[in-house]
Amino acid sequence: MRAFVVRTRTLALVSALFVGALAASLPAHAQKKDYLTEAEADKVRDADTPSERIKLFISFAADRIKKIQFEFAHPSELHRTDRINALINGYTGCVDDAAELIELGVDKQQDIRDAIKDMQNQAPDFLKYLQDLSAKGTAVEPYKDNLDDAVEATMDAIKDADEASKEIAPPPASRRPQ
Repeated sequence: MRAFVVRTRTLALVSALFVGALAASLPAHAQKKDYLTEAEADKVRDADTPSERIKLFISFAADRIKKIQFEFAHPSELHRTDRINALINGYTGCVDDAAELIELGVDKQQDIRDAIKDMQNQAPDFLKYLQDLSAKGTAVEPYKDNLDDAVEATMDAIKDADEASKEIAPPPASRRPQ
């Protein structure tokens, strides 16, 4: 009986290692972000330009903020903490990915001016809401760590967008016909 238990544990360990190695070997672009729905992931994949991808991540972040607002406006008990934490983490992932794409766009001198403006216009509102929410004390205690991460990610994204707007090449000058 003891040999059976040892073989079963060994088989389980080998299986877990195999699955882990298989997942790690997949290319990064083939792995779906945990916080995106299938439809959102498809939209990001189908976006033609980096600017469109950045705008999508910003719109997904805005969607998460609206859902968080809804959760606080309509409290229910069933798995509420898990839902809100997942929404906050999803928001943070979207903002982080948008900021990362902005940095990449600047490095590659891509035309992402409109996306930078979107971040500069929307992120301060996100930040204000998250800071106000974080100030609610014991009402948000179960979400405090994730809220702090979201606030920090938003402040970093705002800073990155501001720096990017200064670094990005100006649009081509139009010439007047003579």
